[in-house]
Amino acid sequence: MFILKIMGSLMIIISSTLIGNNFGSKYSLRLKNIKGLINCIRLLESEILYLSNPLPEAFENVYKKGGKNISYIFRDIRRYLLENDDKNVLESFKYIINKNKVKLSLTKDDIEILVSLGSILGTSDKTDQQKHIKVIIEQLKIQQRDAFERMKKNEALYKKLGILLGLALVIILF
Repeated sequence: MFILKIMGSLMIIISSTLIGNNFGSKYSLRLKNIKGLINCIRLLESEILYLSNPLPEAFENVYKKGGKNISYIFRDIRRYLLENDDKNVLESFKYIINKNKVKLSLTKDDIEILVSLGSILGTSDKTDQQKHIKVIIEQLKIQQRDAFERMKKNEALYKKLGILLGLALVIILF
């Protein structure tokens, strides 16, 4: 009987610790994804401005060159654009980003910035697109600083909270 209590206690503590780690890791994942987005948008800028590639080809190249943890969005946008001739770039961005928003761990503000990228691509000349891309990168850098601050503040909190809640449950139950 005593061994069952010990095993049950360990299972409670381990599972609550894993839940706390899962909640805490969302903060570091958001930071990692914002950094990846900045990199991908810079690649996209090069593809459009300097290589003069059409958007579907530029999206494919960004997918191949960018970090796979985030660049798959550009591959999916490309596919969606090619499969749906009646959809424009903005609609493609909205659809793909909303479809993947949970997996990306991005906030509403991050998503709005990313969707605003879709609103300018293919609708203006290169210099205007370059200006907008620079603004979007700066906005993402602000979001990156915010993500870093939140990660510092909350990641360790959730991890410790998971352990403490597990210990509290064990104490209450036994």
